[in-house]
Amino acid sequence: MDEISRRNFLTAAAGSAAIATLSGAGEANTQAKPKLALTCADYIRFMPLATGDLRPADLELTWVRGPRSEMLNRALSDPSVDGGEGSMLAHLLRVAAGDRSMVAVPAFPLRNFTARDIYVRKGSPLKPDGLSGRSIGIYNWAASGAVWYRHLLRYFRQDPAAIKWTVGGTDEPAKIVSRAPLPAYVRNAPEDKSLSDLLLSGELDAMFVPLPPRRYHPVNGPIARLIPEFRSVEQRYFRDTRCYPPQHAILIKQKSWQLDPSAGRKLLETLQKCETIFRESQRMFPYNAPWLMAELEETELLMGADFHAHGLEKNRQALDEFCRSAFDDGLVGRRITVEEYFAEFINTGGDR
Repeated sequence: MDEISRRNFLTAAAGSAAIATLSGAGEANTQAKPKLALTCADYIRFMPLATGDLRPADLELTWVRGPRSEMLNRALSDPSVDGGEGSMLAHLLRVAAGDRSMVAVPAFPLRNFTARDIYVRKGSPLKPDGLSGRSIGIYNWAASGAVWYRHLLRYFRQDPAAIKWTVGGTDEPAKIVSRAPLPAYVRNAPEDKSLSDLLLSGELDAMFVPLPPRRYHPVNGPIARLIPEFRSVEQRYFRDTRCYPPQHAILIKQKSWQLDPSAGRKLLETLQKCETIFRESQRMFPYNAPWLMAELEETELLMGADFHAHGLEKNRQALDEFCRSAFDDGLVGRRITVEEYFAEFINTGGDR
């Protein structure tokens, strides 16, 4: 993959489209190419696909971008697409139930570390090693991010089953529909209370939520992070576990997969090239933040230059930990292996 030029990058970015249909440049005969139309949230890392900087020669790919919730819903329900970004836990639950209507490709649009996501009242004396036995809010019980939250608790040597959990909306009251039955130690928040309300009133000691609450502020807010120095904790977590937690994978509808299973491997190769192009562009254009270059260098020293790498083997440790943690949570009744999760992809020679 040739390094993109500064001029080409800026020209392509200026002409980005919400939907980009990608095909091999200069090739008249595209009959043999597999075709995929996939939905995905508007992640900046996939900008080379949206702008057309990346035009795969062996795959006709329509990359449909939009708000995350809409894209996840359309991946499953929209008959005009072949799949797209989807919840890793939702797919695990399907696999456990014997439902192979979707095929998982080991490409991971969304990853997040999780120590940053624990919030407490300002001035709280609570520590990460003192969470067992506490009352803690969580945005959802049966969600991929929630599985990783409980994995983090076990890393802190805390017992998720010894915590009194409350499920609810972060800033507004919300009825959360769970994909799996709630254990006896988990309850729904009152209909008129948000998790932030319950935290500030003292009914919760802490809460796990994926985005900062509105009443959070690192200096002046009534809600603060339990771990203000979360970067060092997350770096240690990675060194110890080798997990950069994946939460979403690319899912393809079984009927589309059967038309040409080689599309999975070709898609994976395309997304890996996309990551390479984007990584190069970040080094050419470190304008998102004044110290982005230092951040990238520090991250690559710890995690390697391909810290967003797709594929099975480079992510096997994290994938195995995810499946194990979901089983430990009681979300599935048996231990799903990585091989079972990605069975169709592996069986077509895509195990890399």
